Amino acid sequence: MDTLLVRNARLVNEGREFEADLLVRHGRIERIAGSLDNARAALEIDAKGAWLLPGMIDDQVHFREPGAPHKGSIASESRAAVAGGITSYMDMPNTNPPTLTLEALADKKRRAAAGSRANYGFHFGVSRDNLDTIAALDPREVAGIKVFMGASTGDMLVDDPQVLEKLFVYAPTIVLAHCEHTPSIVQNEGWWRARHGEFIPPAAHPLIRDADACYRSSSLAVHLARRFGTRLHVLHLTTVRELALFTSGPVSGKRITAEVCLHHLLFDDSDYASLGHLIKCNPAIKTGTDRDALRNALARDRIDVIGTDHAPHTLEEKRRVYTRAPSGLPLVQHALPAALELVSEGVLSMAQVVTKTSHAVAELFAIRERGFLREGYWADFAIVERLARPRAVADDPILARCGWTPFQQRAFHHVVRSTVVSGQLAWHQGQVCDPCQGLPLMFDR
Repeated sequence: MDTLLVRNARLVNEGREFEADLLVRHGRIERIAGSLDNARAALEIDAKGAWLLPGMIDDQVHFREPGAPHKGSIASESRAAVAGGITSYMDMPNTNPPTLTLEALADKKRRAAAGSRANYGFHFGVSRDNLDTIAALDPREVAGIKVFMGASTGDMLVDDPQVLEKLFVYAPTIVLAHCEHTPSIVQNEGWWRARHGEFIPPAAHPLIRDADACYRSSSLAVHLARRFGTRLHVLHLTTVRELALFTSGPVSGKRITAEVCLHHLLFDDSDYASLGHLIKCNPAIKTGTDRDALRNALARDRIDVIGTDHAPHTLEEKRRVYTRAPSGLPLVQHALPAALELVSEGVLSMAQVVTKTSHAVAELFAIRERGFLREGYWADFAIVERLARPRAVADDPILARCGWTPFQQRAFHHVVRSTVVSGQLAWHQGQVCDPCQGLPLMFDR
């Protein structure tokens, strides 16, 4: 499909909302104008009554390939992603094998080139033994460098102060940090194990992975970044206390930025009673006070981007006892509708959601020619409709391979009508459109 024309849309871009038509040719936005009555295209979509938004760029997903095909794959999870208005994603390195070598990175890129419905980039992982590889990385070849400064598995936990200092000194591009203090978590879990054995109640999760464990690690990351001038992005903030580590303002003026994830904005610790391990994640969903503070910080530009941290596990795995139930939840299929609940609740404007899910992500990671509705840029966008009455999530089939969603009991006020990826129709009228092949993200660094 060489040409696509969207008519009568309400575009939201760079702080403005305006009525316009949008013409796509050879994958890129050719024209945006109030009226393109004389234009013709191979496919025309009438978007009257709907918004046209830059597609969400998800800075943090775990698509489970390679290593865990029963949980998900690049093909299966990217299909779910385009249904949720995500046009580009950046996948995390804790796969099996982990992305700690150039060979593992190349393998992931080959897999995505063969089956990703959305555009893709990959974060490179840090271990105690690959700092020489990281120092020599071409910053244009990776989305970012991910360090687990807290509880993780295998050799991806980095808690040696000397290794961390060297990472912050020699990292050639942005460092992304998962921040939790492992000794605190181990001590807290030991207390609960002594009283409950393996049958720790799900509601204890935010008490085990508590605010102190988060702050002790995130404050260290910020300290190191300031000391060495490192470009740092702290992932999935969850607490009031951590917010003091970050400053308000646009991404373009910052060396230290922060992300918040959808589940930390929409759930709180009262939800463990009904959802149990389905919302067990690291770092943990915490109190309503924490959730409200995160929302406020997002609105005031203290937090810069919204991600999903999509991390699918099977229901059988999630139904295990606390000590054996894995952390993580599937979120990409409902990403934009979930984010737009913040508009329905008066927390953010539509323009602010676009900034946090697209513009700021593109700026933060220096992604070339994406993240904005601009002539000459790649055509990555979602057409979103506000419904007369909320639509129950339970009414739709789940596309993620794990087959469930933590939003099963929710209803959303917006629906993604269409998603366009690099000029290709990827999702339309409730169906994934084949063939649609995402492209590798390019980084201007």
